[in-house]
Amino acid sequence: MDTTSARVLSVNVGRERPIAAKGGTSGIDKRPVDGPVAVRAPGPKGVGGSGLAGDHVSDTANHGGDDQAVYAYAREDLDAWEARLHRALPGGTFGENLTTAGVDVTGAVIGEVWEVGTALLQVSCPRLPCVTFAVRMGEPRWLATFTAARVPGAYLRVLRAGEVRAGDAVRVRDVPAHGVSIGTAFAALTTRPDLLPLLRAVPQLPAGDRREARRRARRAGPAPDADPGPAARP
Repeated sequence: MDTTSARVLSVNVGRERPIAAKGGTSGIDKRPVDGPVAVRAPGPKGVGGSGLAGDHVSDTANHGGDDQAVYAYAREDLDAWEARLHRALPGGTFGENLTTAGVDVTGAVIGEVWEVGTALLQVSCPRLPCVTFAVRMGEPRWLATFTAARVPGAYLRVLRAGEVRAGDAVRVRDVPAHGVSIGTAFAALTTRPDLLPLLRAVPQLPAGDRREARRRARRAGPAPDADPGPAARP
């Protein structure tokens, strides 16, 4: 990460809107907002209530919660998708709360701590694409296309409440020694079962991802300990 230029380009929130061709509603249609946005920390019992003020989550069984309180995606990756898809992708198109610049989101280490505005955030897990995302994008075979690209963006949990706004610097305050990145975790949980053993050394990975890793490991069968090799930055 270039610490001299790492910053938030836009802060995006979504209100509840119908989701075409799927039925029901969703908050995935996130749009940039002006001025500061409050970032809520978990409630007194350590669960629920964290995230950006005004940001709606419809499917609370599969989205949101403390481990997925804030979603960040790099403008550089959106630019690459624009060139590939031949369409404009303004900040918030992928459902991200923070559209960043100068931040290697894919290379961020699980458990890495970011100071953004007056809030303190911790990288928790990669985004795994869902049907709502596919409907939102309207691209053929979008789930497979997005998965193959291995630039999933990062979910963050809130360690300290505060405020964020467009233009805020993104400052890395701590990086865990295990070194397992968002990109490596995403590959392990999707297309690279040989990398699953690496996730055992990541205590900051959410419980749901740990369960998914165990499920995939059982399905893949016994495997030798993985060597991250080039997959450390897929």
